Amino acid sequence: MGVKEVSATYSSQQSVGIPKGYKQTEVGVIPEDWEVGVVREIASIRTGPFGTLLKASEYSGKDGVPLISVGEIRKGFLEIDEHTPRVSEIVTRRLPQYVLRKGDIVFGRKGGVERSALIKETQDGWFLGSDGIAVRALRRFDHEYLAFQFQSSRIQNWLLQNAIGTTMPSLNQDILGRVLVAIPSESAEQEAIAEVLRDADALIESLEQLLTKKRQLKQGAMQELLTGKTRLPGFSGEWKVTSLSALCGMKSGDGITSADIDDYSPYPCYGGNGLRGYASRFTHDGGFALIGRQGALCGNVVGVEGKFFASEHAVVVTPYSQTDIRWLTYVLATMNLNQYSESSAQPGLSVSKILMLDLDFPPTKSEQTAIAAILADMDAELATLEEKLTKACAAKQGMMQELLTGRIRLVNA
Repeated sequence: MGVKEVSATYSSQQSVGIPKGYKQTEVGVIPEDWEVGVVREIASIRTGPFGTLLKASEYSGKDGVPLISVGEIRKGFLEIDEHTPRVSEIVTRRLPQYVLRKGDIVFGRKGGVERSALIKETQDGWFLGSDGIAVRALRRFDHEYLAFQFQSSRIQNWLLQNAIGTTMPSLNQDILGRVLVAIPSESAEQEAIAEVLRDADALIESLEQLLTKKRQLKQGAMQELLTGKTRLPGFSGEWKVTSLSALCGMKSGDGITSADIDDYSPYPCYGGNGLRGYASRFTHDGGFALIGRQGALCGNVVGVEGKFFASEHAVVVTPYSQTDIRWLTYVLATMNLNQYSESSAQPGLSVSKILMLDLDFPPTKSEQTAIAAILADMDAELATLEEKLTKACAAKQGMMQELLTGRIRLVNA
């Protein structure tokens, strides 16, 4: 059953009271034929091995299976990289009780205690780290359904509120065992709910993979096109090395107070970290690049067009006649400009240092414009994909809220 096949079969909400066929429980209003289960009664819980069982010297950087702890657990999935520790077959044979199996649900004991991930078939045999806790549903409960319940905002908020510790929240078997879960009485309904949400996850995963691929393609295109390694059709001639001072001017924006920024004035007000609000007057009109001058986003580069106010926290880049500002914005974004900030309590960019920097310069402005157009098209495609991903994630959250509480039924009640 796919995402588009979800249909509501429950009675309309009455103006007051609980709808017919539903009941009030500790986890909220759920169907009458559902039950409320406590995790310690519907699943086994195991904490990862402590140092006396598994020493750091037994970890490996390359060989063996991944060791899963809080650092590898994301929101609903695992993320493994070259820094993930591994353990050998010798360890997994010695400590088989900590080998993860398909359907296990893993949590981190410290830090992001609300995050959890379901072990997939390709991850069967991985190893539970000392900072991990694994939940294994009893056979009559669908493990995927339980995993999605753990991803619900209700349970995630409960875990955060009930975790122990002040500086860093911590989870243990007792806390996890007290979690209450709404459970359809029929396994077929559990499986149907899991299937729909699994389809939603598959859509999100495919969009994330496509976004990663498109970002890599854009990065490669920038490296080729902005250095002249690859030339667009119809362009020739030697590229030159020139300084930024020959291509543009740079000047910090004007001072403005928070009293002059609101949500109702006509002109966007930009600082070093992008849009800050709206101002009643503007300082610039046209196409410019803005560079963050101070703070955490020092060296951040964005392109701006139209009438806007630039605050003193931004360096405004004004192109000369031979320079395409969109091309220059892309070039500046690759130059890691924050490395040129002056050392002080509040580091700030030195405009004079930046203007002295050299870069490769196409012989004609038309080539700059053509390069910028290619990269802008890639940015537009990325923005469209990011919007689709945001909507897909929001749709999944909405479906979880409806399906995991029984407001929408996928089988006949």
